[in-house]
This record gives sequence, structure tokens and C-alpha cells, in this order.
Amino acid sequence: MELYKLGSRGEVVRQIQKALHLIADGIYGQNTKAAVEAFQREKGLVADGIVGSATLALLIPQRLKKSKRTIKEIIIHCTATPEGREYTVEQIRADHKKQGWSDIGYHYVLYRNGHVEPGRDVDLIGAHCMKGGHNTYSIGIAYVGGVENKPGIPYSLQKSKDTRTLAQKAAFLSLLMDLRKLYPQAKIYGHHDFDPGKDCPCFDAKEEYKKI
Repeated sequence: MELYKLGSRGEVVRQIQKALHLIADGIYGQNTKAAVEAFQREKGLVADGIVGSATLALLIPQRLKKSKRTIKEIIIHCTATPEGREYTVEQIRADHKKQGWSDIGYHYVLYRNGHVEPGRDVDLIGAHCMKGGHNTYSIGIAYVGGVENKPGIPYSLQKSKDTRTLAQKAAFLSLLMDLRKLYPQAKIYGHHDFDPGKDCPCFDAKEEYKKI
């Protein structure tokens, strides 16, 4: 899992700060580090000011919010962006809003470094699988990538590709196991299982994660 330390940013940092009763600005600064060290000493952990799995489990016992909706499906996507290129939740949200959507279409986004960033609130119906009404009872997850990145070739001619990094693959396993605990009846699918005309997510998610 990702380590949260000086310089880290994002929603998980905000959750850490809230758990420590700090101003939740999402930026891991010196005040957050000092508060983490004090918390670690109190709990008998190594007081290094770095939030790893042990510290995070004590700070935020349940990091994933459970949706008020009935969730029957967990649908895996890619962002259809070139291999090696970063693409943040903020950028995706802006692009989706340009298309007329109210918010980012996915509920979670997996960055190339394995960081899991929340997107649309899980209580809200997503906008990630338009055919068949699947958005109503599903959670949508997208990993950043999904298209090759060959120099000199226009984006329109680049081919779909499973570009998941090792960190993204590890993050998928962790996130999906946590989600299955929250939604034990939900089944895992790839976007193309409901829309055969699409390559997304560029690997067989249903087969790969069938034992989760």
C-alpha cells in the first residue's frame, strides 16, 4: 500500500487529518506529521510520522464508505489514456463535466503508483456503464491507462492495452477485497462484459478476479 508522509496529498490524507481532529486540507505537512507521531506513541507503534498499513488501520478502521444503494456489481474500467501518462481525479472530473455530467463518472480511480482516489460519492449513481441500467446498482472503478503510447503515432491510431503497473494490480486486489466485504453479493465485471463494442478495461477482469 501507499505510505502517507510529508508531501502526500489527497482524500486519504484528509481522512487521516479528520481522524486526528486537524484541519483537513489534504496536505501532509509538519502539523500532520507531529499529530501522527503522537498517535503512534499512544498506540505503541514506531513513532516515525509515516502512515503505513498498521497506523492507517488504527486511524481509520473502515476507510471505504458503504453505499446506501443496493450494490450488485463492481465494474472495472480504464481511463483510455496513454501508458505512462498521469491523469488525476480532478482532471477526469473536469473532462466529464465538459461532457455535461454532474461529476466524475467513476466512484474510485487507481493512479499509476497504486494510490486509490475516491471519485463520485458511492451513494450516488455513477456514469460509467451506460447500457442496460447497470449504473443504478454498481460501483465503478477505473485505473489510469488502457492505451499504448508509441512515439510518433497519433492517439487515434494507438491500440488498447493492459497498462496496469504492478502497483495498480496490487491496489486492485486490496480495493476489490475491501469492496467485497462491504458488498458480499456483488460480482466483479469488466466494462466490456456489458458493452462488447468496447475494449475497456483491456483485460478480463471477470476471470482475473473470480476468486475474490
